[in-house]
Amino acid sequence: MRIKKILWQYRRDFRAIYRCENCGHECEDRGYDDAYFHAKVIPDKVCPQCGKTEREIDPNYRPLTTKYPEGMQV
Repeated sequence: MRIKKILWQYRRDFRAIYRCENCGHECEDRGYDDAYFHAKVIPDKVCPQCGKTEREIDPNYRPLTTKYPEGMQV
């Protein structure tokens, strides 16, 4: 699952639409805008429709950058 669009963000918490690159399924879920979430959690999210993760689909997955620098207290 990849982030298609961030619907709202307050500090580091956000709500986004995630899209599966394999089957095109979209779902809305929350997230946390830090390097760990973008590099570890999002690529391991399992698509509820096809059951694949982003790591299985694209082994060269590159995470998004965060809105605020790492270590900055918001």
